[in-house]
Amino acid sequence: MAAHVLADRRHGRPRPPEPREGSGTLITIGSSDLPAEVADLTSRHVNYDERDAPPHVTEGWHRDRVTIELGYEAPGEPEKGGLAQTAGALVNSYEFSDPRILRAAYSYPGDLIGRNMLLEGRFLFLRFLLGVRIVAAHDELVDGPNGPERLIGWSYATLDGHLEQGKLRYEIAKEIDTGRVEFRIIAYSRWSPIANRLVRAGFNMMGRRTQLTWYHHAMTRLRRLLDDPPPTPEPDADGIVRAPSGAGPGRFEGFVVRFAHPGLDTRRPDRASRVR
Repeated sequence: MAAHVLADRRHGRPRPPEPREGSGTLITIGSSDLPAEVADLTSRHVNYDERDAPPHVTEGWHRDRVTIELGYEAPGEPEKGGLAQTAGALVNSYEFSDPRILRAAYSYPGDLIGRNMLLEGRFLFLRFLLGVRIVAAHDELVDGPNGPERLIGWSYATLDGHLEQGKLRYEIAKEIDTGRVEFRIIAYSRWSPIANRLVRAGFNMMGRRTQLTWYHHAMTRLRRLLDDPPPTPEPDADGIVRAPSGAGPGRFEGFVVRFAHPGLDTRRPDRASRVR
């Protein structure tokens, strides 16, 4: 079954709150101190108020649901080492992400809930460092359209400096009666206020298109990985796990331009953009 998306289509684009004066971006050339960047996320807060987000408020938000059928296993609860458990492990380690668009780094060891992840958005020679935090883990039996389903997965929320505001939920769903297994991404998002005019213009032009492309690539990549699942990624010598596994630095990585946390930082609204 082809991946599909059910997006909340509206006339015009969702509009975030107006940017605060002086919210800044740290711009660097070349490589960054990844352990320090990951550690910095502990001081960052979720960059929106859930009381102003879906389902309480829907105006101004993209609401997405993307799914793909992964296959079947025997009916009943997920089998040990079976399709649903294997898919769940790949989701937990962020192996489904297309490394050409989005990569992740996080400290090891650590609990799943509360894990801070540094995402690196990639576009040509530009890199965008963005923080998220896993705020919930899911392992529950629910009523689905075709009977009871076992849901396995987790959700993260965006942190100060992210280009977006919102929450993404990644889940593996197994229909108990049929054995059908599905991967789902369920999300709501809107733009974060962005002070840097170059970043804002580029994100306005390509952000939504890139987001939808990444959703679809995540669907097809996970289904493909199930044919030959990679091992669980291990931390490097610096204690950082880099995901997805096997995605090394590019040939000209020392010359890329990095924008660190270019969205609104609620802790330092008066921080000016600067170049280091």
